[in-house]
Amino acid sequence: VVSLQGQFEVALSAQANAAAKPQRLGLCASCHGENGHASSPDIPNLAGQNLAYLRRAIAQYKSGNRDFPAMRAALGMLNAQEIDTVLVWYAAQTPLPTTP
Repeated sequence: VVSLQGQFEVALSAQANAAAKPQRLGLCASCHGENGHASSPDIPNLAGQNLAYLRRAIAQYKSGNRDFPAMRAALGMLNAQEIDTVLVWYAAQTPLPTTP
């Protein structure tokens, strides 16, 4: 018998944590939008994006495998916990509806 109570509690806890807007969201929000809806069509929307994908992308920006100096500069202003808090926030946001 598998108990789902612990998994359910973890999911609720993650949702509650994601609901609180990160204190250090400002720099990211200037391009990607406060709720993950980008300010320009050339900038990716992050709302509802897969969290594991976001984490891999950030690692690639930090390592230079994705060469975009503005992202490296922005990431340099945040510690690892602040970055992850922002990523969890964006992953929990509602994406824009897709158009056919």
